[in-house]
Amino acid sequence: MLSVSLISYIDRNTLALLAPTILKEMRLSGEQYGFIISAFSVCYMIGNPVWGWTLDRVGLRLGMLAAVTLWTAASISHAFAAGFLGLALARAALGFGEGATFPGGLRTVIQTLLPAQRARGIAVAYSGGSLGAIVTPIVVTPLALWWGWRAGFWFTGLVGAAWLALWLGISRRPELRQAREAHDETPKARPRFTDRRLWSFMLAYAFGALPIGFIIYGTAIYLSQGWHASQADIGKVLWIPPLGWEIGYFFWGWLSDRSVRAARDPIAAFRRLFTLAMLLSLPLAIAPRLPAYGLVLAQLFFSMFVASGFLILPMAYATHVYSAAYSGLIAGLGAGAWSAVVAVAMPIFGRMFDLRQTGAAFALAAVFPVAGYLAWLWGNAGGDVPASPM
Repeated sequence: MLSVSLISYIDRNTLALLAPTILKEMRLSGEQYGFIISAFSVCYMIGNPVWGWTLDRVGLRLGMLAAVTLWTAASISHAFAAGFLGLALARAALGFGEGATFPGGLRTVIQTLLPAQRARGIAVAYSGGSLGAIVTPIVVTPLALWWGWRAGFWFTGLVGAAWLALWLGISRRPELRQAREAHDETPKARPRFTDRRLWSFMLAYAFGALPIGFIIYGTAIYLSQGWHASQADIGKVLWIPPLGWEIGYFFWGWLSDRSVRAARDPIAAFRRLFTLAMLLSLPLAIAPRLPAYGLVLAQLFFSMFVASGFLILPMAYATHVYSAAYSGLIAGLGAGAWSAVVAVAMPIFGRMFDLRQTGAAFALAAVFPVAGYLAWLWGNAGGDVPASPM
C-alpha cells in the first residue's frame, strides 16, 4: 500500500512539477491550470467513496488491480495531450482511478493491525504519497530535460505497470485474495450522514489538509513567478517541502497512538492534538514575505509537516468512532471531501497567481486548517459520544 500511494503521487505530481513548461508550451493560464487540477479533484472526489465501497465488498485484490490498471492507462494518456481539453480529460480519468489509493491503504491497516497500531499503520500506508512527491522532481526532472515533458508521463505508466506485476504475486495471500470482513474488538458506529461526527471528520480532513494540495500544485508556479526559478532549478528543490510531509506522517501517527492509548478520554486527547496542529498551521501565511529562498522552502517544509497531521488525526479519530467494516468507505469519504475542497480552491488560487496576489493566496491557504479545526470541535462538542446502533 505504501508503494501504490507512492506511485499515485508520482503520477499526480508530475504535472505539478512540469507545470511551468507545459503551460508555456500550450499557452495556458494559471486559472486554466487550476481547472485542470479541478478535473482531477472532482473525479477523485467521486472515485474515493466509489472505490471504498467496492473494496469493502469485493476485496483488495481485484479492486486494487482494476483501479491501478485504469489509472496507469490514464497517466500515459497525458503524453498524448495537445491542449487544455486533452489534459483535463486525462486528469479526470487519473483522478477517478486513483480514488482507490487511500481506501485500499486503510482497508489493509484495519484488516492486519491491532487498534493500538493503526495510526502508525495509516502513516506507513499513506506515506507513499509524500515519498512520491519527494521522488518525482528527482526522477522526472532529468527525464523532462533530456527527452521533453511527455517522457515524464511515459515513466509514470512504466512504474504503474511494474506495481501491477508485483501485486499479482503479493495479492495471492489468502487475506488479500478474497473479500474479508473486518471486525472490531468493541462495537462501533455505522457511518451515517445524519451524524455530525461524520461531517466533522470529513471537514477536518478536507479543510485541515488543504495546504498540502496548495503547496503541491502551487509551489512550482510560485517559485517560477516569485523567484524566477527555471524548470531545472525547481526540480532541484521541489522535493524539500514534501519531505516535511513524509516525516510528519510518522510523527503524527506515533503521537496519535501514544496520546490516545494513554488517555482516559480519547476525544479530549484528539482535541489537544487538533489544537496543536491548527496553531502550527498559521505560519504558512508568512511564506511569501520571507526574505530568502531557503527560508521559503523551510517554511513550506514545515507547513507540509503540520498539514500531514490533518490527514492522520482525522483518520485515527474515524477508526476510533466507526466500525472497521466500513473502513474503505470512511477513507474514501475523507479523501473525497479533501478533493472536493481542492477542486473548488485551486482555480481561485490559480487566478490569484495570475493576478500576482501571492500573499493573499498563502494567507487564504493558512486559514483553511482553522476552519477544519472548528468543524471538528462542532462535531465533538459532547465529548466521547457512545456509538450509535449498527
